[in-house]
Amino acid sequence: MEIKRIDLPLRCPSASVREAALAAEGEFTLIYTRPTQLSWVQFGLERLVQVARDSGAAMAYADHFDGDAPAPVIDYQPGSLRDEFDFGGVQLYRTSALKEAAAAMTSSYEYAGLYELRLRVSEIGPLVHVPEFLYYEIDTDRRDSGEKLFDYVDPRNRAVQIEMEQACTEHLKRIGGWLPPVFKDVDLEAGEFEFEASVVIPCRNRAATIGDAIRSALNQKTSFRYNVIVVDDNSDDGTVDVIKSFAGDPRLIYIAQDRTYHAIGGNWNAAVHHPSCGRFALQLDSDDVYSDDGVVQRFVEAFREQQCAMVVGTYRITDFDLNELPPGKIDHREWTLENGRNNALRINGLGAPRGFWTPLLRQINFPTTKYGEDYAVGLRISREYRIGRIWDVMYNCRRWGGNSDSRLDIEAVNRNNLYKDRLRTWELQARIAGNGRN
Repeated sequence: MEIKRIDLPLRCPSASVREAALAAEGEFTLIYTRPTQLSWVQFGLERLVQVARDSGAAMAYADHFDGDAPAPVIDYQPGSLRDEFDFGGVQLYRTSALKEAAAAMTSSYEYAGLYELRLRVSEIGPLVHVPEFLYYEIDTDRRDSGEKLFDYVDPRNRAVQIEMEQACTEHLKRIGGWLPPVFKDVDLEAGEFEFEASVVIPCRNRAATIGDAIRSALNQKTSFRYNVIVVDDNSDDGTVDVIKSFAGDPRLIYIAQDRTYHAIGGNWNAAVHHPSCGRFALQLDSDDVYSDDGVVQRFVEAFREQQCAMVVGTYRITDFDLNELPPGKIDHREWTLENGRNNALRINGLGAPRGFWTPLLRQINFPTTKYGEDYAVGLRISREYRIGRIWDVMYNCRRWGGNSDSRLDIEAVNRNNLYKDRLRTWELQARIAGNGRN
């Protein structure tokens, strides 16, 4: 079968995409994005073309092998807006869709050319995943999942991220999903609260770290009353004993979950709906510690000064002993008041630590999941309300072998990515509907 193959890196200029479209011929054109050798299983290419033809795909891609190891990928959705979405190295475009999309590209990107092409092609027709292992390639990025996690906020990639945001923003405008910087007001004095703030620490089997987290929370200095709500989800490793060692401090509230399913989201809901939860619910993961004793005070001041329903701070990546690790400070400078809630549909998280206005959070609630629950709530809040930012480091995010995302296998990575893409899809659908578009 004669299929024209064109090699392009994932981060390539718009000019290269236009040249590829001009050179494309025949019914389908294959763009290969890996620097390594491509080889097909028997009739693999023929199968990919067959499915693309039968399904009417504007672009088709498939599961494959990374060397000898299976490398499945996930289905594409309207919310699959991450520029690092993993198609594998093979992207088989219907040539007519490739040419139409490339002709519509008006920007001159240095890095986002192929990303813009994919977004524009998705507006023409479906991007179809073939869940069959059709070819062999080698992925040159061998880092663990925990190391890859922060690539999109690495300051060294800032120029790339600016272009990706622009391409995604223009896509959202074309499909009716873009939101202008107009926000609902919040009445921060609504409701009766005994405490101005609560530090919420959900945990399960964190005997090695929960003591540091609680101590960090209880050591805060504030001009108002606050408490610390620790929600334990049936730990069996000594975590509960560590929590109870702080029982002498009246500011500590200990919630022991029953045996039903809660996950992180459910643990948050238990804290937020506790009658002693403060006006503002502030996040502290059981692995981590605040950077100093003024974090809770700065959170509350930010809510008041910025009149927002959620505040996101800045964190630093460290090892277990608080030695800084690359990329160091993560401040999510890509977030702007003008476009932050639109770019939130492209990136994989909003940052940390996070604080929430409790009356609104009690209406929205966290989804009962153990991954992406905070992102889901952040997206929902950003649809209508302003999210404030604090650019100073407030939080030390400790990376160690016990992190739940440190060394995930490909099935777990795919499951997490598929879920976040679904969150983005649902949110995008709600925004399009709210804008009066079908």
